[in-house]
Amino acid sequence: MAEDEYETLPTHSIPVHLAAGALAGAVEHCVMFPFDSVKTRMQSLCPCPETKCPTPVHSLMSIVKREGWMRPLRGMNAVAVGSMPAHALYFTVYDKMKEFLTGNTVGHGNSLSYAASGVFATLIHDAVMNPAEVVKQRMQMAFSPYGSSLECVRCIYRREGLGAFYRSYTTQLAMNVPFQAVHFTCYEFWQQILNPEHKYDPKSHLIAGGLAGGLAAALTTPMDCVKTVLNTQQTAETVEGSAAGGRRILVAAAYQYRGVSDAIRTIYTQRGVGGFVCGLQARVIFQMPATALAWSVYELFKFVLSFEGGHSA
Repeated sequence: MAEDEYETLPTHSIPVHLAAGALAGAVEHCVMFPFDSVKTRMQSLCPCPETKCPTPVHSLMSIVKREGWMRPLRGMNAVAVGSMPAHALYFTVYDKMKEFLTGNTVGHGNSLSYAASGVFATLIHDAVMNPAEVVKQRMQMAFSPYGSSLECVRCIYRREGLGAFYRSYTTQLAMNVPFQAVHFTCYEFWQQILNPEHKYDPKSHLIAGGLAGGLAAALTTPMDCVKTVLNTQQTAETVEGSAAGGRRILVAAAYQYRGVSDAIRTIYTQRGVGGFVCGLQARVIFQMPATALAWSVYELFKFVLSFEGGHSA
């Protein structure tokens, strides 16, 4: 099939968008997951050795050396389960809203429509994804007391109630709304530069996705720091944690914040202005390839599934 047939393919099928989006979500969150673990530890106010490492790579090696090769992957199953339905809806809603707002036209004049579509998609995505983010970040913490993601879910619900899974929801939205507005606008901008005919072009999807994800991640790191602090707070009690070599230690977990403003004040008090850019390098290192791969996978499977759907029809 020639690449110039891509524009005439039945790419507006909702099942195609859902399937391609689910696969893209799993790839985006899982491929670079170890650096996401590094970012979480650097942003959390809980003490851990990784905050003193000079680079994200050093932090990752520190985790592996002290806690084993599999430790940076803890919580990945939770985010994989959450990201598939979340991203299936996310990409589908974005494409349908973009199609509606732009009249299915392309060009730089549609930047506001791209941003609005991204914001609307984010509202739905975060409602599904926020609980998985909470579980993931609790599992990523140094000396996390949870043996599995399911155990983490049960413990959070029993000790803190259902509200704990959405404690950071407003912060997540405050971060992701500008993130996705920048992300989608930047992606469509680079698509217009690199791929003005909007054909299926793997190289342009990869480059545009990486540039868009990296810029959006850098600009929204301060709110990501606040979200991490809210997600990783614990009930005021003593819990057990596992250290390297099977030793059991006790960690005092009395991190409770009354809301976003309290978390912001605490970050500033403990770390100063620099506390709001903790994990920036790790976040960009995670987000650039993750977003590039997500767009590449999404466009690839949208292309393949649409092609197969056209034949089966």
